[in-house]
Amino acid sequence: QIPVGTEIEGMNILGLVLFALVLGVALKKLGQEGEDLIRFFNSFNEATMVLVTWIMWYVPIGIMFLVGSKIVEMEDIVLLVTSLGKYIFASILGHVIHGGIILPLIYFAATRQNPYQHPDALCFIYPCCVSSSATLPSMIKCIEENNKVDKRIS
Repeated sequence: QIPVGTEIEGMNILGLVLFALVLGVALKKLGQEGEDLIRFFNSFNEATMVLVTWIMWYVPIGIMFLVGSKIVEMEDIVLLVTSLGKYIFASILGHVIHGGIILPLIYFAATRQNPYQHPDALCFIYPCCVSSSATLPSMIKCIEENNKVDKRIS
């Protein structure tokens, strides 16, 4: 049985993207009259980036308290520390291997340049592998300030 479009639950992302594209083209076509709405959307985007940056700074504190409450409830703290230590070590090792070896190899394969001569080059590829909503403001800042990419492109 093939579902019909009205039977599928969830957001219509394709329709949303298409609407945004058509709205952008229509606003540019309006010329000076559409500039006010374009400036509004640019300001809204900047405000959203500031909010995401604030959230990125304060979420670790909330997570620390969530984890802290679970640690207080634990009976065998030694088991917790050893298993948590193993997890932290494995996570750091994975990030070092991924960010220090795999991503530079991908960069080298794509550009035939030494990635370690351009340390900010990894700011293009590493955020693609982690949560995009959390790394988007820092990635955009890195692209615009360090690599002088035009704000309209970034």
